[in-house]
Amino acid sequence: MTLSDELSKLTELRDRGALTDEEFARAKDRLLNAEHTRSNEPVVSALNSFRRSRSDRWFGGVCGGIARATGVEAWVWRLLFVLLFLCAGAGLLAYVLLWIFVPSE
Repeated sequence: MTLSDELSKLTELRDRGALTDEEFARAKDRLLNAEHTRSNEPVVSALNSFRRSRSDRWFGGVCGGIARATGVEAWVWRLLFVLLFLCAGAGLLAYVLLWIFVPSE
């Protein structure tokens, strides 16, 4: 549902008397500010800036890139991928997929 559709439904509810003017104003403000606050979330900006590292790399630079994006040391991510590899190869699969789909710096 688009923002204009949601705003028109709010207006319709207010016109029918289901919402007071104060409730309408709060709901409208929440809808309009929700789009603005979503784009400023640190997780979203970290994902958008996630790139494979060219300097901190052993194989593909995936762990170095994750380390830069999250602020956690690269060795921690390498250890995590090794532990996941020991669990039926899930770490290797995840690493290879990230190597293929995450762009390099």
